[in-house]
Amino acid sequence: MLKILISGFEPFGGDAVNPTSELMEALTQEKVEGAELKTVLLPVHFDECADLLIAEMQAYKPDVVIACGLAKGRTAITPERIAVNVKDIPPSSYADNQGQRPVDEPIREGSPDGLISTLPIRSMVNDLTAAGIPAAVSNTAGTYICNNTMYRVLDWIRMEELPIRAGFVHFPASTEMAVLQPAVPSLPIGMMLEGVRVMIRTVVHTAKG
Repeated sequence: MLKILISGFEPFGGDAVNPTSELMEALTQEKVEGAELKTVLLPVHFDECADLLIAEMQAYKPDVVIACGLAKGRTAITPERIAVNVKDIPPSSYADNQGQRPVDEPIREGSPDGLISTLPIRSMVNDLTAAGIPAAVSNTAGTYICNNTMYRVLDWIRMEELPIRAGFVHFPASTEMAVLQPAVPSLPIGMMLEGVRVMIRTVVHTAKG
């Protein structure tokens, strides 16, 4: 049985909802063959989000970590290829939920400039598209909270020399969000939930292979 830890985020940036929060709630009722699932909801606070996720990893000792976040404006589910060692919020964007607005700051001094996801991202995308769900590999997780979380998790695994596979997946806005923001690309929450199921099955299948 593969132990999989999945994280999502609270709403941020003035939105009342975050689809990854809804996904975490729905996943508490999910059963996937070959997997034991645990979810955690993270705050949109630099560093605290990763601290909490790493604490959950220490307690749960997962085989796999799939961190999830919202990328409003994207049209597909996008597993991230790489996280970069920088946190930076441009003036045109919003601060985190504590009002922090770092500029050109390293996430961790002395750590690598970038760290690559160890999830089977290409297989995940192939399986998602085969299931009729829009998906693509993304080559940038940005420099906001999502990138910060992905980088910190991969860096901690690297430093502790742990056999944990980990990475990050961005989700579009939900249809619920698009009701108030009709110009924003969106997917139904049901399709995104099915996308999570597909990715979990992919992770389980590739672990067996």
